[in-house]
Amino acid sequence: MKQGDIVVRKSYGEDIRFRIERIEVDKAILRGLEVRLLADAPLADLIPAQMSEDEAFRRWDALAEQRTQKLMENVAFQRQLYRGREARANRTDEDTFDLPGKVLHLDGDPRYLRKCMQVYSRLKIPAEGHYLPESDMAEFLQRILVVSKPDIVVITGHDGLYRNHQNKYDLASYKNSHHFVRAVQVARHYERNRDALTIIAGACQSHFEALLQAGANFASSPARILIHALDPVQVAVMAAYTSIRETVKVKEVLMNTQSGIRGIGGYETRGSFRLGTSKMD
Repeated sequence: MKQGDIVVRKSYGEDIRFRIERIEVDKAILRGLEVRLLADAPLADLIPAQMSEDEAFRRWDALAEQRTQKLMENVAFQRQLYRGREARANRTDEDTFDLPGKVLHLDGDPRYLRKCMQVYSRLKIPAEGHYLPESDMAEFLQRILVVSKPDIVVITGHDGLYRNHQNKYDLASYKNSHHFVRAVQVARHYERNRDALTIIAGACQSHFEALLQAGANFASSPARILIHALDPVQVAVMAAYTSIRETVKVKEVLMNTQSGIRGIGGYETRGSFRLGTSKMD
C-alpha cells in the first residue's frame, strides 16, 4: 500500500472506497472518494478496491450529473413560480434579470471543489472556490471575506468520529469539526446578521450542534451519518435562488439532498436571490 492507492476496509465490509492520503507507520489516513469522510485504518485492514480511481470517479461523475440535473429542475421551477408572481405585479420577463446570491466555497478536497464549482457555473451562480486544508480555513476566512463579500459561505471538506471517542457532544471526538467551528466563528464575527450571510458548514459525521452554536445556518450531521460530496452545494444553490423576501424552505431543501434531514439540518433563513428590473443588453 502507498499514498494515492484506492482501497476499501475489510472490517467494514468494503463499503466505502477511499484514497490513501498518507501512511503513518502501520496506519493509513483515508479520505472518502464519494463521501466527505476522513478515516484511519491499520494497513492490514486495507485491500485494493475493485475499480481504479478513474473508474470510481467516472461513476461518481455520472451520479453527480443526475443530482445536478435534478437541482437544475428544482431551480427552474422555483424561478418560474417567482416570475409568475412578479408578472402578476405587472413586471414581465423582458423587464427583469436574475441576481442569485454569491457563494464563497472553501473545500478540503480539490476534486470535490472542482465538481462543486461546475455545479455553480451551470446554474449561473456567482461563486468563488478555494481548496485548502480544514485546519487553515479559519485564518483564510479572516483575509478573504472582506475581499469576496459573499452572501453564502460553504465550509466543508472531510470529517469523522474517532473510533475511541464516542461522546458525540465532545469536539475532541471529531477529526475536523473543531476546525469547521473556528471557521464558522470567523465568518459569523464578520457578519452577525444570519440573514445577511448564510453559512453552511460541516462534512461526514460533523458536530452538528457545535456548528449551529458557532453561527452556521445549516450544518451536518444531526444523526452523525455520511453525507454526499454535493449535499452542501445543494443547500447553497437553493439559498442562492430563494428570494430575499422569502425564507428557504428548510425541509424541502434538505429532503432533496442524498443524506436528507439526518445528514444536514438548519433553521429558517432568508434567501439571497434578487430580481432586477430594466434588463441590461
